[in-house]
Formats: sequence, C-alpha cells, structure tokens
Amino acid sequence: MEPLERIRDRIDARFGSGAATLVPNPSPSAQHSLLLRSDQAAAIAAFLRDDAELCLDYCSNVSGLDWPAAGHLEVVYHLYSMTCRHGPVIIRVRTADRGPGAAAPSLALVWRSAELQEREVFDLFGITFWGHPDLRRLLMWDDYAEYPLRKDFGKGAA
Repeated sequence: MEPLERIRDRIDARFGSGAATLVPNPSPSAQHSLLLRSDQAAAIAAFLRDDAELCLDYCSNVSGLDWPAAGHLEVVYHLYSMTCRHGPVIIRVRTADRGPGAAAPSLALVWRSAELQEREVFDLFGITFWGHPDLRRLLMWDDYAEYPLRKDFGKGAA
C-alpha cells in the first residue's frame, strides 16, 4: 500500500489543496491519520473506496473523540481493503464545535458497516450525522439528555 502522504497528495490533487491533512501520531503504534474536510468527506470516502489501487472497501471501526480544550469532536474511521489485503488507513472528520448542533457527514452510504457504529457515536457523543439513513438512539433512551462518552459527562453540559 502506498504511504499515507501519497494518499493525502492524491486526495488533494483530486479535491483541492487542504482536502486532507496528515495528523501524525507520536505513539509507539505510529498510526498516522488523515483529517478530511467535512464538506468533502463523503466524496473523498467514495474515492478511497473506488480507487483501483486503494480499494478501501471495508470500514472496520468508527469511534468518537472529544477534544474539549480544542472545542470540537472528531469521528475516526479505520479502513481496510479486503480486495487488496492492506490497511489500515485511518481517516478523521471534525465537527465545527462541541455544541448541541455538533455534526459531521455520514459515511454509512459509502461503507454500510459504518451505519450502526455512527449511531453509537451519535448516542454516546452527540454528533449528528447528516445524510445517515437511520439516525436514532441505540443504547440510551430517547429523552436522555447527556452523552456518556464526552469528557464533561455528568457535569450538566451536553
């Protein structure tokens, strides 16, 4: 598989400069990731899936991250190619803020395996996924007002 820097350059060449930003990971795993522009994330995801060399046809994991000091939330997707037998490629999509309207594009129409996992992120972090085919609570009851995996959980801030 080609290096993440090359994948980023290919995305930028197709979708414009700044469509993807390399996020280094200094931990021992050194699993760097690509931060995608929210307004282009679905199109970039389809490109990553459909590109003959990458063929990232499987999303194994979707998780949320809360960055209170930075004032935003993130959704992280781990992608693999079952066809070419490589991966992971890790992509991220960032919300504009942590407020009640925190939103990100759904990638469930690109990778069906993301559908249930985006619902879980919605339920536990409060990120609304626009374009999601069935966005409703999964673990918590419908009128529950908080998001248990946010770092300020239990302090009255939703």
